Amino acid sequence: MSNNDIIVSLDIGTSKVRAIIGEVTNGTFNIIGVGSADSEGIRKGAIVDIDQTVQSIKSAVEHAEQMVGIQISEVYVGISGNHIGLQSSHGVVAVQNEDREIGEDDIDRVIKAAEVIALPPEREVIDVVAKQYIVDGLEGIQDPRGMIGVRLEVEATIITGAKTPIHNLLRCVEKSGLKVKDLVLMSLGAGGLALSKDEKSMGAVLVDIGAGQATIAVYEEGSLCATSTIPIGGEFITNDIAYGLRTLTDQAEKVKLKYGCAWIDDAASDVVFKVLRIGSNVEKEFNQEDLAAIIEPRVQEIFHLIRQEVKRLGYNELPGGYILTGGTVSMPGVLKVAQTELAASVRIAVPDYIGVRDPGFTGGVGILHTVVRRFRGRSSGGSANKKTVNRSKQSAAPSQDSSKKPGLVERLKNMFSEFI
Repeated sequence: MSNNDIIVSLDIGTSKVRAIIGEVTNGTFNIIGVGSADSEGIRKGAIVDIDQTVQSIKSAVEHAEQMVGIQISEVYVGISGNHIGLQSSHGVVAVQNEDREIGEDDIDRVIKAAEVIALPPEREVIDVVAKQYIVDGLEGIQDPRGMIGVRLEVEATIITGAKTPIHNLLRCVEKSGLKVKDLVLMSLGAGGLALSKDEKSMGAVLVDIGAGQATIAVYEEGSLCATSTIPIGGEFITNDIAYGLRTLTDQAEKVKLKYGCAWIDDAASDVVFKVLRIGSNVEKEFNQEDLAAIIEPRVQEIFHLIRQEVKRLGYNELPGGYILTGGTVSMPGVLKVAQTELAASVRIAVPDYIGVRDPGFTGGVGILHTVVRRFRGRSSGGSANKKTVNRSKQSAAPSQDSSKKPGLVERLKNMFSEFI
């Protein structure tokens, strides 16, 4: 198995770090290994302890390596948080080829032209996503390669982030002994995997509810147009259970995962469990209805805040409704609470791959989906390579060499693929 056929995503969340190994075959991928570890050093989606985060990353990667029997050296890392910003941009270049056929170099140049925007010194560009290309005034082109034209334009979304959290994230991964091939916005990856073409076109809201935060991504007219983060998630439910049952947080988390129900009407009074109370050696018995009475109000609040945030972003009713993902939404009853609170069509997105059929894996699998689509489409490959080189200048020299090699391999593979 060649290393060129293997891609690895790293999803560093508040409660879990997940490493997912994908094998690329015929323009798609199969998942061959999954590693997961409890996340230490992350609070509400932000890194607060680098050493603990490094240990969590190492544990997740080792777990994935043992499953497949290969050594992981390079990863694509997911990024999210309230520091992420979207900015529209426009790029224009003249087609260089004498025969006026638009080639890969022209697409690279127009993407780079769109990337030239004024940014505050504390922010940097994470990604450039082309919404549409325009060839000699003709709009709505998704892939202009091979077309004839004189003037090539692109309407793009520039994804930016604050330098401090970006560099802390990169530092953690590099201290784990891994090279960062590229950063992928989690909302973009999960949206590409979880949303249908019609949902993106008509308008839909993707909501990723993790342990420490809920990430909202609004799609309209086929592309990501707004994103936001609310610092509330599954950890809040766990804390409520710990307070309500007067027990330890670890016990509360276990009870939530095993007996949790977010819709009190679905809870069973005959499902009972015992927890050890704080300050005593005595266990007290509770039933699932007692637990649901604690969980339901918090879940209602989470969705109420989500609906308010979507309205604040300027979107009231989108035809595609809400698509839920993230580890918290796998709890029974969450879908019913969401439908009631959001007053819209709601569904839960689950990756359709063996071994990762859980909403908590949508982000990590979405990273792989985004990377494979870039290899296949090539339209944003130039900008991805450029960004990796820029990042490696700020880090160690070995990373710089590694960033140049994939670009060459990509180009050779793509050159030969045109003759097959």
